[in-house]
Amino acid sequence: MSHEIAFAIRDAFPPATVEETVVQYISGMLVEEDDDSEDVLEVAKMMLESAVTDGHEAALATLFARLSVLHQAKMREVAQTAPKKLMRLDKAVDMSKGSAMSKTIGFAEGVDLESVNKAKASQVDLKKLEKAEAKLKAKIEKRSRRDLYEGSKLIEAQRKQTSYEEMFLQVNPLEAMASAKGKSKDIHLPSIDVNFGSHRILSGASLTLAHGRRYGLIGRNGVGKSTLLRHMALREVPIPPHITILFVEQEIVGDDTLAIESVLKADVWREKLLNEEKMLNAKLTTLEAEPADSANRLTEEAKEEASGRLAEVHARLAEMEAETGPARAASLLAGLGFSEADQQRPTRTFSGGWRMRLALARALFVKPDLLMLDEPSNHIDLNALAWLEDYLQTWPSTLLVVSHDRAFLDAVATDIVYQHSARLDYFKGNFTQFYTTKSERDRNLRKEYETQLQYRQHLQAFIDRWRYNANRAAQAQSKIKILEKLPVLEPPATEETETFKFVDAEKISPPLLQLSEVTFGYTPDKVLLKGINIDVGLDSRIAVIGPNGAGKSTLIKLLTGELSPLSGQMNRNGRLRIGYFAQHHVDTLTPSMSPVSFLASKYPGKSEQEYRQHLGAFGITGLTGLQTIKTLSGGQKSRVAFALLSLQQPHILLLDEPTNHLDIEGLDALMAALTNWNGGVILISHDERFITTVSQELWVCGDGTVRKYKGDVQAYKNLIVSNLKTKP
Repeated sequence: MSHEIAFAIRDAFPPATVEETVVQYISGMLVEEDDDSEDVLEVAKMMLESAVTDGHEAALATLFARLSVLHQAKMREVAQTAPKKLMRLDKAVDMSKGSAMSKTIGFAEGVDLESVNKAKASQVDLKKLEKAEAKLKAKIEKRSRRDLYEGSKLIEAQRKQTSYEEMFLQVNPLEAMASAKGKSKDIHLPSIDVNFGSHRILSGASLTLAHGRRYGLIGRNGVGKSTLLRHMALREVPIPPHITILFVEQEIVGDDTLAIESVLKADVWREKLLNEEKMLNAKLTTLEAEPADSANRLTEEAKEEASGRLAEVHARLAEMEAETGPARAASLLAGLGFSEADQQRPTRTFSGGWRMRLALARALFVKPDLLMLDEPSNHIDLNALAWLEDYLQTWPSTLLVVSHDRAFLDAVATDIVYQHSARLDYFKGNFTQFYTTKSERDRNLRKEYETQLQYRQHLQAFIDRWRYNANRAAQAQSKIKILEKLPVLEPPATEETETFKFVDAEKISPPLLQLSEVTFGYTPDKVLLKGINIDVGLDSRIAVIGPNGAGKSTLIKLLTGELSPLSGQMNRNGRLRIGYFAQHHVDTLTPSMSPVSFLASKYPGKSEQEYRQHLGAFGITGLTGLQTIKTLSGGQKSRVAFALLSLQQPHILLLDEPTNHLDIEGLDALMAALTNWNGGVILISHDERFITTVSQELWVCGDGTVRKYKGDVQAYKNLIVSNLKTKP
């Protein structure tokens, strides 16, 4: 079959039009690939289109049709001749890289694999093979990501059909709480599998969570951290039923319920027991009103039964400290930034970010045995984050939190769970300790691998030199036996890194942007900011911090020119270009377009290859740039937004919470890019490490103005926590 395919390719074009290495690879690929025939044919098309010059469109179309027929015939042949029983290997074996296993087999059979491999290398261009394989892999990943997107939409729709109360009672039945006394709250599942559609998240992984420990779950974007948490929250991972679970992932649905009432009602058990207490008290009052005589024996029995049940209810309410509920709820809301007036507002009056804070307050109020949080710092300001870090440090139960904020993980986590390669690895300590331990372990593994590799090469060189020498043949055979007995070491995984690159800003003369004694208000009697003095240049690195509602967004709009001051002076260079990254940047992207077409719609005039290269400078590589934006992860959408900003060729970047959705590698790439960029940066962020790395000045927005802060971020956070604790 491969000869027929190769002949078809050669026959379609004049001699030497397509390189022989490409012909051989395509013919082999179409014969050897058993699955994803559409993807394999697509890769073949891309390779041929890039290999031939213009003027062969008709020949290409005819060839594609012929290749499709030949490949389908091969697929039918495979289906008819496939064995009825297949043996599944316990472990995947990679035979493509001249591994130690393949070399050992060669020695045992007296075959010189080195010469064979050299012959193969001379026939096939390895770089072209790797490029084609990468395209095929990207195509398959695109389909998997599309499956994940559609699956997540289905789960979201199913969630909306089930109320919070129904889901809570379904996952955490009241009977389980009653039987929990004396049982261990530790979780140890030695082997779990987690799938999402056709996408494998975990395979035979060990899930071990000790009660009272605080775990940070980390891993690359798209590895399945949130999916794992959802499976645990729905008990699709078999967590013992007596362990109560709560997962904070999405904002609450707004209605007329007051904020503080919403928090109190989050503990469904408490609410049901309080309602039952009221019902039993009313029933006893009614029974007490009836005359006590021998004719009312049933009444006495009913009173005893109601009294007994009331005692049980009181005992359970006492265990959960129900009487302290209102005070605890108010304290939680205050720590997360809700004023006393806000606590009495209906939940429907809050924005999505504040409803997310409400969802967090509700979870903290319930105090489940296992609390799971997904990027909690994405929805709160630095003030609330400082309070949350301090609060979680004394969390009495088990905590599992997904976060890319290293400072948050350093402050909160006692352990790190590293999710990668469909497994979970565990490290004691916070993120900094994890990073140190993992780096040292990786260095040792690489050193061990390289040492053994050198030893193998030494043995191989001796064998190749003396194998056919009569005097040294015995020694050569001895070396072969030593080589066969060496343990097979896998090469250590290469640490994946990313790089972002912003287009250098052109030089323009100062002043670029100045605010002098600026006052702003929507009306003269309602002033929001006053006395603002800021001078922004190409060398500016300013971080603006402060609680939500203090005026940070208003300041940004003043700087962009969207708002005009009531008084004071604003000077702006006429050539100045400002790039603005909004906190809700996703709303500015067109979901139905691909990243390439989206950039082309905003900044036309470049070729597709130029747009793809520009996206590649922000981590959107391969076919990812051609798939629809709606199928991208949050981190990938952020990368598209950064690529769009760079096309503006700005002199100043205004970044409002740019770290949301980026994984740790993406965050490192962004920090490095901004540090090396030659333009001005003004940022709003809750990420301590990001602020410390990128900014040189700290400005605090509060009390109706913006002023430079002399301390660092940690000092500011300590001040916030201290002030909250001293409040009555």
